[in-house]
Amino acid sequence: MKQENTINRREFLQRLSVGAATVAAASAFTPAGKSLLSPEEAAKNEMTYRDGPRGDRVSLLGYGCMRWPTLPAKEGEAPELDQETINRLVDYALEHGVNYFDTAPAYQKGRSETATGIALKRYPRESYYIATKLSNSRPPFTKAAALEMYQASRRRLQTDYIDYYLLHNIGVPRSGETGIERFNTRFIKNGVLDYLLKEREAGRIRNLGYSVHCDRETFDYVLSLHEKYHWDFVQIQMNYADWKQASRRDDNEAEYMYNELTKRNIPIVIMEPLLGGRLASLNDHANARLQAREPEKSIASWAFRYCGTFPQILTVLSGMTYMEHLQDNLSSFCPLKPLTEEEIAMLYEIAEEYKKFPLVPCTACQYCMPCPYGLDIPGIFAHYNKCVNEGNISDDATDPDYRRARRAFLVGYDRSVPRLRQAEQCIGCGHCVDACPQRINIPQQMRRIDRYAEKLRSEK
Repeated sequence: MKQENTINRREFLQRLSVGAATVAAASAFTPAGKSLLSPEEAAKNEMTYRDGPRGDRVSLLGYGCMRWPTLPAKEGEAPELDQETINRLVDYALEHGVNYFDTAPAYQKGRSETATGIALKRYPRESYYIATKLSNSRPPFTKAAALEMYQASRRRLQTDYIDYYLLHNIGVPRSGETGIERFNTRFIKNGVLDYLLKEREAGRIRNLGYSVHCDRETFDYVLSLHEKYHWDFVQIQMNYADWKQASRRDDNEAEYMYNELTKRNIPIVIMEPLLGGRLASLNDHANARLQAREPEKSIASWAFRYCGTFPQILTVLSGMTYMEHLQDNLSSFCPLKPLTEEEIAMLYEIAEEYKKFPLVPCTACQYCMPCPYGLDIPGIFAHYNKCVNEGNISDDATDPDYRRARRAFLVGYDRSVPRLRQAEQCIGCGHCVDACPQRINIPQQMRRIDRYAEKLRSEK
């Protein structure tokens, strides 16, 4: 049902002129105090900024630090983060106006915070904003354990204060517990939120908010606490495929959350603008339609510009592992060219067609990992979704293209996911289910993909 506070496309496009600001970026410095860019290049920096809490000027493109690049792994060991490459990425981002860096203890087993801290420590502290999270998603939910996580984040990030601190992944229901009950257990009953409010008063936390992967009932409950706790910002999943209806359930659509937060004038941080990369490349028809409109722009740029067009958005996070990702995304925000009503309508049409494809709604967040039985869960889903988008999923052996599609699926599967980490190894333990913010029935999907792979393998 349409909410009274819902704004139409014309209204938010009109409000964009009030909510958006395109200004020259503040100067960034290398450790030696010298610009990485020539004066001419630096003068062309046109990053779009938004006004944040407490007078902040936040870059509309935010750096998501969940997937920092890694070095080749030694046999039997986890790969180390490539600090040298991370430093180069941070240097380039800061030089081009990006000043918001989002990490968490849960990202890369705490190593993301450490690497982010090392890279940013080389710059004046006032030249960037750090966002990290209280990722106390597994028992014990004691105050002592939560505060140790909070203090550890500050140590790893090498900072006396955190600019944007989030209660991480609030309200996702677990076995035998509602989302509201889980929120209260993690943050209210143990006194953790009261402690964080005092840290905000002391200035060690500048802005306090939360990230959302929950049902509407939980979302409404936590938002109702705004008068008591004053949420400085909220991070939501939003993209043109999720605007009317989230991929996992109807009651968590981005439109509802955006409008409720806008009504209270709470700044919004966007995660998953590309749905875990799935909106970076669509099916051939949709790709051709977008490229015909903007031949010089990537498919991904449409998703980023869509989010940036909304005036209440503070920053749009992107996990940029490679320099080409960073450069392409900068082209979408330096400066932002807002989408027209016609372009937004086209994206919604594409989204409706896209939903007809049997994709697994995985965003590759890695929260389900490690699997106790060694499965590469995100890798399996990524390969399957790639084959769906490329037309390499077919049950019709009479299809003239069937043999090519069969080979593409099987060869690609074995190349991208080692055999001992494929879906056939799943025993259905359910360890991953509670960890998934998208609430995917992962064992069920594993059985489905394994049956499909075994059917293809059994055919001669």
